[in-house]
Amino acid sequence: MKRGEAMARRHCAPVVACVFLLAAAAAAATVVYTAFPPVSLNPCTYSLPRALLAVSGVDPYIVSCGGDDALTASPLPDGKNNIGGPIVTNIRTCSKPKLPPNPLPPFYCCPPMSASEPINFTLPDPAEPLRVRRPVHAVGAEHMAKYERAIALMKALPPSDPRSFYQQANIHCAYCTGSYHQNGNPELDVQIHFSWFFYPFHRAYIYFFERIAAKLLDEPGFALPFWSWDVPEGMQLPPEFANASSPLYDPVRNPRHAPPKVVDLEFVREQGENNLTADQQIQQNLRVMYKQMIGNAALPTLFHGQPFRAGEADQPGAGTVEMFPHNTVHTWTGDMAQPNVENMGVYYSAGRDPTFYPHHNNIDRLWVAWRDIGASRGYRGHVDFTDPDWLDSSFLFYDEEARLVRVTVRDMLDIEKLRYRFEGVGTPWVDARPPTTTDVNSKKGLLMKSVRFPVSLDDVAVTAEVRRPRVSRSRREKEVEEEVLVVEGIETDGAERVKFDVYVNAMDHEKVEPGGREMAESFVCLSHPRMDGTGKGMAIKTSMRVALNQLLEDLGADGDETVTVTLVPRHGQVKIGGLRIVYMVE
Repeated sequence: MKRGEAMARRHCAPVVACVFLLAAAAAAATVVYTAFPPVSLNPCTYSLPRALLAVSGVDPYIVSCGGDDALTASPLPDGKNNIGGPIVTNIRTCSKPKLPPNPLPPFYCCPPMSASEPINFTLPDPAEPLRVRRPVHAVGAEHMAKYERAIALMKALPPSDPRSFYQQANIHCAYCTGSYHQNGNPELDVQIHFSWFFYPFHRAYIYFFERIAAKLLDEPGFALPFWSWDVPEGMQLPPEFANASSPLYDPVRNPRHAPPKVVDLEFVREQGENNLTADQQIQQNLRVMYKQMIGNAALPTLFHGQPFRAGEADQPGAGTVEMFPHNTVHTWTGDMAQPNVENMGVYYSAGRDPTFYPHHNNIDRLWVAWRDIGASRGYRGHVDFTDPDWLDSSFLFYDEEARLVRVTVRDMLDIEKLRYRFEGVGTPWVDARPPTTTDVNSKKGLLMKSVRFPVSLDDVAVTAEVRRPRVSRSRREKEVEEEVLVVEGIETDGAERVKFDVYVNAMDHEKVEPGGREMAESFVCLSHPRMDGTGKGMAIKTSMRVALNQLLEDLGADGDETVTVTLVPRHGQVKIGGLRIVYMVE
């Protein structure tokens, strides 16, 4: 696997007022704690015990630990980063987020500092009640009333409480906007999206959120409902979230997408609404789910995303479902009247909308479904990674007792041991194989304009023929290796949302109906603006992969020596470094 280049980042110093305030408090505290060695005026250096923050009278959640001192590390003798190993984060080096222009307050995302070191995660007692997570549309009014009350109780907690709704929402901001940095490589950010951490991080996030809700409700068996937007019965915003008098209501949403509007799993803000009927939209959504869960998700790296190891730049490449429908549901729910599609449509504020948690609960369910479908249908690639760099990477969360916990990916792999399960819906998309379209590649073989990569996708589609190293492989060869189209060197400036579609063997791509088989995959990326208010973004360098085994069989192209690849820009400026075909074994 090719590893991304490490990108140096600029980090902001902590707010001066906070430093002076804490310095005064620390000076007073040293009179009491005479046994302590001299302390630094920097509140986040190792010499300042967390206990001082508690006795100082300063709310620790207002103190930034992201100053230059906290991010300075001794360089290695050769001046390079350590490459390889698990990703580890430290609450002491959490810093200011990289926010877009004109963000909605609050502007600080780091969690409260703990008075003690993180404890290691332990599995719940096997005797605990098994939480049964059910879909919002079928769970019943009584259970939804409990979720409403849980959100109300979280919102009633003081913002300094790590279990408060304010702090729970900030978890996503901190891990998705460059607030956290890699231990050992403090100049490198940790962004859990567009990598193999997407599923395990969000599973841990929802796990602790659910347990905090149960604790506040004093109901140990409380289970978080999920928004099942992948099945027809759940393909609308649940009505409970549209009630303006409910704690589940968020005024910063798209009012045009209130129920009974059917969700568009390929939605892009700038393209606007399509003209499909509700039944047509449901059918298209089922085809989208088939592509992302079956056709394009034959291997762990295709489903989960690309490896992201210590010493490497973040965002190496997203998995199928993260790209869409995950990203598209976020954008569909957010308020298009806001410059950054807050709340759900941008990383820093997504957790402020109570729909975020049922949304990601459904993402967690789809991870379970992907593995279960693989086991039942004999899809050998529907298994998780066994790489220790993945298994031993860790994240920080506060639990229901307000204790800071370090949880590894390994801890999050068995939901039975985590004491919950899903029920209440099926997977109707599992057989919704998209139809092929006739006469859309009749120009293949004709003289085409030579394409020299890298190319910029502006307003015109780019078509290239890509040579296949092997053709007409046997069934056994296909079971062992997946043929994969790699779209590499994808670069955007991060200032705006980007979407482009990848068509295979469809030079006349305009003829392909929505959800058609030839539309193999879409690249969808939310904006990553800088905090400086200039309107410029943080440069994104990533890649994407498209599974070809089943697709080429469906298109009757398994014996072709080349495939025709058409990249169709839908929104935003993006550069493509190249196209190639590889054979992957995992």
